[in-house]
Amino acid sequence: MFIFVILGLLVCIEAQGPIAVTPVFVKKGDDLILNVDADVPEDFVLVDWKFNKTVNMVIFIPGKESTISPDFTGRLEFPVKKFSVKLKNLQKADSGVYTARVLTILGDQPLAEYKVTVEDPVSPVKLTVDPVDPLDPLDPLVSRSSCNLTVTCSTQDSHISSTIRCVNQTCSQEGGEQSEVTTSGASLWVYLLNSSIICNHSNHVSWTNDVIMIGDFCPKYPGSESPSAGISVYLVKIVVFSVGLVIMVSAVITVHLMEKLKKHK
Repeated sequence: MFIFVILGLLVCIEAQGPIAVTPVFVKKGDDLILNVDADVPEDFVLVDWKFNKTVNMVIFIPGKESTISPDFTGRLEFPVKKFSVKLKNLQKADSGVYTARVLTILGDQPLAEYKVTVEDPVSPVKLTVDPVDPLDPLDPLVSRSSCNLTVTCSTQDSHISSTIRCVNQTCSQEGGEQSEVTTSGASLWVYLLNSSIICNHSNHVSWTNDVIMIGDFCPKYPGSESPSAGISVYLVKIVVFSVGLVIMVSAVITVHLMEKLKKHK
């Protein structure tokens, strides 16, 4: 009965002043620690936490064990820090405002306030490329003065497209970085970075991406130095060196034979 009387006083007594609200974003299923950093008077009557200003979570009374509301039984833990609470396994319905207050003989004073948003992790993202000017499959290493690509960055519920143009070994993205906010509130954007096309999908709690090299679709352009191309150049160098060496050896042998022939005459 004493606890409920005190709760009634908390409702009736006007708070002494506002306190800064701390925004917090949490991934669905994770835990969250809500700290009380403000000083609590030694002669306090009680400290309590509320959800959305009205739902009781827990009450701390001097000399007694903390009292947890049935709605939060099994979902609250208490870290070492005094009056702080740990919320376990947060779900979307747990998004809201969490407030800690202290009641003294002088009135009601706020201690901490958090605006918590619980978000799902973002879905995987996929980057696809459609060459506007496809290369000849019979001669894929032919050098071209230009190479145009249409790239699409997509998730399960949204997509965004952009055009990459490469001219004379220089690539650029038409209109610059392309981005949008998906139906789930996450950010989706595609951009060009050096020799890579990058597609990112993120929100406040998670991030995923997909990357494609320009050289995979535009040979002779940045990022096109594939291992097979490197081996070909290496083999060419070996062949050239070997041919030169054979010619030099042949020349030496020829001169030597001619000297011997002159001596026999």
